[in-house]
Amino acid sequence: MARAAQNDGMGDHLSLMHGWIPAALQLITVAALAYSIAWRGRHWWTWRVPLALAVGAVTVCFAHWYYGTLGLASEPPPWQMWLWTALVGHATVLVIVAWRRAGWWRRNVCVFAASFCMLSTGLTINSWLGYFPSVPSAWGQLTNTPLPDQSDLRAVREAKIKGVAPQRGAVVPIDTGSAVSGFRHRGEWVYLPPSWFTHAPSPQLPALLMVGGEFNTPADWVRAGDAVATLDAFAAAHAGNAPMAVFADATGGFTVDTECVNGSRGNAADHLVGDVIARVDDLFGLVGQPKWGVVGFSSGGTCAVDLAVMHPETFDAFVDIGGDITPNAGTRTQTIERLFGGDAAAWARFDPSTVIAQHGPYPNLAGLFAVPGAAGRTDHRAVGHAAADSLCQLGAANGIDCKVVQLPGRHDWPSAASAFAATLPWLAGRLHTPGVAATAMP
Repeated sequence: MARAAQNDGMGDHLSLMHGWIPAALQLITVAALAYSIAWRGRHWWTWRVPLALAVGAVTVCFAHWYYGTLGLASEPPPWQMWLWTALVGHATVLVIVAWRRAGWWRRNVCVFAASFCMLSTGLTINSWLGYFPSVPSAWGQLTNTPLPDQSDLRAVREAKIKGVAPQRGAVVPIDTGSAVSGFRHRGEWVYLPPSWFTHAPSPQLPALLMVGGEFNTPADWVRAGDAVATLDAFAAAHAGNAPMAVFADATGGFTVDTECVNGSRGNAADHLVGDVIARVDDLFGLVGQPKWGVVGFSSGGTCAVDLAVMHPETFDAFVDIGGDITPNAGTRTQTIERLFGGDAAAWARFDPSTVIAQHGPYPNLAGLFAVPGAAGRTDHRAVGHAAADSLCQLGAANGIDCKVVQLPGRHDWPSAASAFAATLPWLAGRLHTPGVAATAMP
């Protein structure tokens, strides 16, 4: 069975979140910016530089205002992000005002400085969110290189006929269609553990619906969240058994925020439950097995809770990693307008607290709320902790077996990857994965 090679080696240690690469690029940027403003005449310092500083201040004020309207469930941005944002506006003005009088060399330096200010802003955002943990992960995402363990449907079906389990699982692209939802989505992926390939008899495997954050691609759980490596390692420790995992598209575009609801940005909830699950059931033999779990990070964590409490007939378990208390696209008024076209009743249909209170009890649903924090210390101010406490208390009062766990890390992809690895043993046992004993919540 042909498949892509794993991305091993020194490249995995070329961190884009910390270490020498971000530091070196930002030092180069500072040097270029300093050179671009040095050794100028009186007019340069009396109005051109002050103008650039003023534009930089306006740029960062606008960016700060816009960020506040997004309703992101995350830690506050680092102060360095605002500094680099201001320097982007500052450096861009320097390019414009210096262009006529500067020589070609200084023009190039000004353009270089402005470009690298934007790059440094991006690196700072990345160190905050961890979207590209390393150079290989960034290269893979930007060039669309094959995923770890990537294969195709034809190859895995031929391998299954042979009935020999491979050492690692396989990741295959699928087209789930949009017959139920009408939702425009990108390509999606399924992870098949080694035991799926056996047929003596074929094991009855559960499946996980994996949902990423607000700005995402369906493969983010693979590239940034290391989910395939986690599942492969789990399968290796359990005779090839692990849940299947479906890396679904909940947004339809990188900058589209649906919050997994049915609304003005598309029927995302109907796509996930009606299109994706039905298609995976049909393709991989899960029909008649209500053994689904749902895992989500950030806004995907909000999705995980929402989908589970709205569809307990489909989902037996959920893991919410750093999610919010309700679908969030700004303030409540902004969220209702942006996601539901101003329909407050439609918002209430997707508000987890409202759904739980109206639906309960839930005799067969369990969930974990994983929130970031310092090891060995409970911090109720941590991102998502208040939301998790509130939802878990309400859920427990309505029959949901739930727990809030604080795991070391921040609200970023590396921490989400660690949280998935920490909660997978419980999740696999809860969903009755063959050969996996039930374990207590972490």
